Amino acid sequence: QVQLVESGGGLAQAGDSLRLSCAASGRPFRSVVLGWFRQAPGKEREYVAAIGWSGGSTVYADSVKGRFTISRDNAKNTIYLQMNSLKPEDTAVYYCAGNTRAIFRESSMYNYWGQGTQVTVSS
Repeated sequence: QVQLVESGGGLAQAGDSLRLSCAASGRPFRSVVLGWFRQAPGKEREYVAAIGWSGGSTVYADSVKGRFTISRDNAKNTIYLQMNSLKPEDTAVYYCAGNTRAIFRESSMYNYWGQGTQVTVSS
């Protein structure tokens, strides 16, 4: 089992930056592939980014490429999502997710989920 706890959400204005964190526990951190998904009201959960075990592999959704950066600190059992140049369409609940296999864009391939953190971007 892996427990995931997100933090760092909040209210921002368009063009601002926010950094989300996701702390993991319960299983050797290096064995878990971790990613971020988001869900806006009335919409399906969508993939944002994911990072491999060592941090050397990252995959981003086209909608955030060049603006968001995912990273991991294996010493702190934490991953981060640095979000720059925020847009109102980035408003959503952001979820941290994990699996022990590989980077996937499909939420169904992730076994472990955090409770989510709200990000609201005003224009």
